[in-house]
This record gives sequence, C-alpha cells and structure tokens, in this order.
Amino acid sequence: MKSYQIKDVKKFMSKFLGGRAFDCFLLAEATITTYNTFVIDGHIVREFFTGDINDEGVLPPYEFSQWEDIRPRCFDLIKGKRTPVNFKFVLHYKPEQIEKILSENEAGISLHDIKAFVLNIKYDGSMLTCITATAFHTFLPDKTPDKLWDNHMTHFLDALEMPYET
Repeated sequence: MKSYQIKDVKKFMSKFLGGRAFDCFLLAEATITTYNTFVIDGHIVREFFTGDINDEGVLPPYEFSQWEDIRPRCFDLIKGKRTPVNFKFVLHYKPEQIEKILSENEAGISLHDIKAFVLNIKYDGSMLTCITATAFHTFLPDKTPDKLWDNHMTHFLDALEMPYET
C-alpha cells in the first residue's frame, strides 16, 4: 500500500475525468458530494442485460463498470464553478492489465490469486490522495504483488507527469 498526495488537483482531475488516462480501470464504487451526495455502485447488474425481447445475449465482460463508460456521468456530477465538498472513487485495474504486470515481472503468482489491484482516490475539499491496495482471494505471504502494483502506479503517475508526494 502506497499513498500519493497529488500536488496539482486541477491537472489530475483533468486527466481523470477529461481524458482517457484512467480507462484501464473499472469503477467499483464512487461517492461524490456536491449539492447532494451521489453514490454509485459500480457492480454490473446482469439482469438488466438479459430477459428482454431485444436481448442479444451479450453480457458486459467485467464484474464492474468500465471507467470509460461511467466517467462522463461522474464528470457531470463534479463539473461546475463550485468545488465538490468531497469525493471518493474505488477503482480496480482491469484483469488483463494485472496479468500483464505479473507476467512482465515474472512474479510467479497467478491472476487467480489476486482479486484486484485497487486505486482509492479521495478528495476532502482541499487535498487529493491516491492510495494503492491489493486484494487477494486467499492469504499470500509473498508481498511481491503489492510491490509490483505500487511500482506500477508510481510509473503510471510519472508518465502522466503528475506531481505528488509519497
């Protein structure tokens, strides 16, 4: 687990809500407080996609909504002249991205052992923080996945030229 205090909130939000930089993530949940508190549960409701006369039998590929699909709705809730009171996003890295990190680094750990590489993005009205976490299906004494995820996020933020403190 690693915490990044983002130094340029406006630049981060521009890339997060206005660009495609975070489209490699899935949205597990979001809470946005502006004039109301909006809570989004990112779990896909599979029943919505089945049983209809127009049902094509195509289900979304993930357990959670893709960030690229839900991003415009979050942007609509946050945009405006007033700064949000606070927000929190819980993002999961897409499974194929996790697999890529594990294989590139010859981690010796299977994707089936890892439930999620998580990125928590929190804003409290003045400070924006990104916190990494790793969720496992079972206990693993090996901390390699945590280190790989932390290193990957450091490189990710550096590639975005995002100023931060750890």
